[in-house]
Amino acid sequence: MLKAAQMAGLVTASAVLVACAAGNDKGAPAAARYEGIETILLDGEMVNFRVSMRNARAKTDVEAYARCAAAQYALIRGFGFARHVRTTVAQNGNQWRGDAVYVISASLPEGIRTIDAEVTVRDCASLGIPTI
Repeated sequence: MLKAAQMAGLVTASAVLVACAAGNDKGAPAAARYEGIETILLDGEMVNFRVSMRNARAKTDVEAYARCAAAQYALIRGFGFARHVRTTVAQNGNQWRGDAVYVISASLPEGIRTIDAEVTVRDCASLGIPTI
């Protein structure tokens, strides 16, 4: 027979495992609908990405969608890197919109918010997040 402390430990461990399985936010949300990307060249290598999606779990899903778009755009333009400038996210019911700005470049740009375009596009594909 299990002691009360052992039983409590098993119940807690089971609850943690269930929460992890249910709250796994890796990859695309199960009910997500990616509704499009608008790309606007602002100035030379500075690009604005406007994305729209439904059923995001949080603003991080919208930010990831914009990051995936920026990475693919960088590759299309023959660049290997991008530096995140800013992203704003708005929600209206289950409709989410993101407005992100990135600077694309051939070499690794300065700053801490940089992405390697090839690696990011590959990661987006494995997570089920579309690019351009």
